[in-house]
Amino acid sequence: MSDLHVNLAGITLRNPIVTASGTFGYAEEYADLVPLDRLGAITVKGVSPFPAAGNPTPRTAEVFGGMLNAIGLQNPGIDAFLNDPHYMPFLRTLGSPVFVNIWGKTIADYVEVAERLDAEPEGVAALEINISCPNIKEGGIAFGTDLCMADSVVSAVRKATTLPLITKLSPNVTRIADFAKCVLDAGTDVISLINTLPAMAIDIETHRPKIANITGGLSGPCIKPVAVRMVYEVAQAVDAPIIGMGGVTTADDAVEFLIAGADAVGVGTAIFSDPACLTRIVNGINEYLDTHGFTSVRDCVGTVAVT
Repeated sequence: MSDLHVNLAGITLRNPIVTASGTFGYAEEYADLVPLDRLGAITVKGVSPFPAAGNPTPRTAEVFGGMLNAIGLQNPGIDAFLNDPHYMPFLRTLGSPVFVNIWGKTIADYVEVAERLDAEPEGVAALEINISCPNIKEGGIAFGTDLCMADSVVSAVRKATTLPLITKLSPNVTRIADFAKCVLDAGTDVISLINTLPAMAIDIETHRPKIANITGGLSGPCIKPVAVRMVYEVAQAVDAPIIGMGGVTTADDAVEFLIAGADAVGVGTAIFSDPACLTRIVNGINEYLDTHGFTSVRDCVGTVAVT
């Protein structure tokens, strides 16, 4: 059996499979369906300083090759997250590292959540900074599509915590490597990519958008080639741990991300229809490594042959 262990900025994962934020709730929802201690790490749904009700329904729609969602970052807020037994107290009982995705409407919001989580005695392995959220004070521009704003929010969070930082990049940029370099210079330890792509679907009988928000984030198998390309570009441009994600449904998909340069692989949309895919992917990676003569998953990372 190959060695599946992965090191992300000093965090040891038993295997490279990570749940993508927003697709696994706060883990308790899947406790009866997935052996949580088999996962490399669990990334929980985004947490903000304030409770958020999210967008009006319908908030999801199935499309060919994937799905649209516009959940609106619904969450209980940092107070409930830390104290309600269904959230942080439950997560502390797990045997897998927990990454907490954080977001806010302003930089001060990000800092507040980071400071609160930094003060926790145990249970949080790293913070994942979601910089694809609208910055309301700047006219709705997303932090993740402006280099100066990306630098500002990551720098501020870096000063607010000693926890390892993962920054989740937006795909809605021309040169993804520039943003990877930017957030690394600002103090992030790990880069995760990609987030969803903006998209729209219309019901041709009613002539209305299929989700109430009109547009939403496209995820699923249809975005995988875009995600693989961006992971490859970032891996070529920077020397930092990468969590690659976007359309992973099988072990072959995960291995493709590893070959492109990802150290770990996030699984998201596939969980909704088949939670058991997580353990199948872990087993399938191990089988691939054994079959192809790799003694460690680390030996497979970045082995794409382009010349």
